[in-house]
Amino acid sequence: MTRSELIVRLAAHFRQLTTKDAELAVKAILEGMSEALAKSNRIEIRGFGSFSRNYRPPRIGRNPRTVIEYPRIILRLKRNRYCISAVVLQ
Repeated sequence: MTRSELIVRLAAHFRQLTTKDAELAVKAILEGMSEALAKSNRIEIRGFGSFSRNYRPPRIGRNPRTVIEYPRIILRLKRNRYCISAVVLQ
């Protein structure tokens, strides 16, 4: 599902919201999540899962001319068991 599909679904599900209101709501939620992850906080959405940042040790870059070491920070989603069972059953 893309961001625009989510906006359309929200506007269709909640009739009192216009598409513009749904777009602002989705934008605010995603910005809040991004800011929390940038500060190394953990995000937990009940019934869905939790997002957290994982740090991996620096490794040598792939460009043979510069050979730069850089940290690898990855985003990790730990799914909730109910979310996993809902996906498996469909």
